[in-house]
Amino acid sequence: QCLAKGPTIFIFLTINLRAVEESATIRLLSKFFIMAPCWVMPSSALKAGARSSTISKTGRHFSSTHSHRAKRAVALLPSYLSDARAVVKYSPSTPDGALQLGVAENQMLEDLLMPATKKFCNATAFTEDCIYYQPTSGRPEVRDAFCNYLQRLLKLPESLDRDGLIMGAGCNAVLENLCITLASPGEGVLVPTPYYAAFEFDLVARAGLSIIPVNALGQSGHGVAKETTISREAYYPSKASLTKSLADAKQEGESPRILLLSHPNNPLGISYPQSVIRDCIDWCRENKIHLVSDEIYAGSIYRSNDFTSALKLVGPGKLGPYIHFVYALSKDFALSGLRVGACYSENLDIRMALQKLNDLCQISSQTQKFIEAMVMETTEDGEFWTTSFLKENNSRIRARCDAVQSLLSEYEIPFLPADSGLFIWIDLSRYLPRIESNESEEDLACMERRERVLYLELMNEWGLLFTPGLSMRHDQPGFFRCVFTAATEVEFHLALKRLRNFAESKK
Repeated sequence: QCLAKGPTIFIFLTINLRAVEESATIRLLSKFFIMAPCWVMPSSALKAGARSSTISKTGRHFSSTHSHRAKRAVALLPSYLSDARAVVKYSPSTPDGALQLGVAENQMLEDLLMPATKKFCNATAFTEDCIYYQPTSGRPEVRDAFCNYLQRLLKLPESLDRDGLIMGAGCNAVLENLCITLASPGEGVLVPTPYYAAFEFDLVARAGLSIIPVNALGQSGHGVAKETTISREAYYPSKASLTKSLADAKQEGESPRILLLSHPNNPLGISYPQSVIRDCIDWCRENKIHLVSDEIYAGSIYRSNDFTSALKLVGPGKLGPYIHFVYALSKDFALSGLRVGACYSENLDIRMALQKLNDLCQISSQTQKFIEAMVMETTEDGEFWTTSFLKENNSRIRARCDAVQSLLSEYEIPFLPADSGLFIWIDLSRYLPRIESNESEEDLACMERRERVLYLELMNEWGLLFTPGLSMRHDQPGFFRCVFTAATEVEFHLALKRLRNFAESKK
């Protein structure tokens, strides 16, 4: 695998080792290839660390103030984040600032959440056992309660095995730990495009895995645009697209071990139909590839009943060693600050490893008791509080999505009709700047330049911060993710006004 990528890496090393004696060069190269799985990273990360690096007398590559891994972690971050961080954000004191519509948060629920959270806190007794070390996978009582909650949410025919549930500090933490137990450093994770940009950090920075994009567009037989709406089918992963990506990866020396599905999908804002999930399950079992179904938006299905969890399709107790599940409370309940995530697996070979890895990202005992109270609470009508809360939440999400889609339709801006999650996928490619005479439309550098110009125009001139599609490995420029829940009511209506002004200016 490393030799397949050797030319790029070797050029980097020789450039930086000209002044080093031959013996030291040989020692460093040998150490690199022996330890290669821990060093695998994008070429951009290598370039980012080239200037300030030095070589010690023993031939080790290091920096005087921070490690190579620290440089790699920064280099893995999407480049657009530096622009987003630098711009002045909207606030009452900076009314012309940019509206942050690129972070997947839900800011519509404080009126429902604050009274409820105070009630749960008051009802939660801090007992003596809470001050001591807790079971690394979570307190038994909270895992029982969470298993019951997931059974209700996902409409599972049978209960989950408590011993298969690990509760940790957020979805990214439990996902990283799960993937560490399923694949070794340098091995690949297949992810259908476009995908949540932070996967490239979450699974590479410490786990050392390799993200392998699966492009369904060329294999689906469907075009992206369909008048003013975008075809959903164009983005469905299929056995054909998965098989091609697997073969291409192996041809390049990669060793894919995991297929990671975002279901409902981030950034597309849609749920995959049962047939797609079933094909992915069957394909993974046939090829002995682990399927990880990231269902963090499973409670935010606001327009259709198409969503079916991978857990329900297979059934608790029947997952076998290759089907796994992750979830968190960050999105459905707007509780990203509590850091509550969960993964479920029936693979007995990884349970002990998962429990031990979770030692590094446990949830505090008091937060666990809070969550236990929350998912067990019932209303005066006998309905679970989580059920009534999600009904109201989905009603609000649907209303905002309708408002955005109505405006886009008015100006004939193509979009993917959304049914789940907190966002909508928009095609703004008609507003891209023209191609320069020395550029090729299919060249990545050309696509990145044109999309960045439009991204900066939206941000600096119109005060709209969206997530650019190329950062999510979309293969065409000009597509953006708009998180319409990441704003207060005042900010949301201002965002609609600004988007309308932008569209008017382009007539």
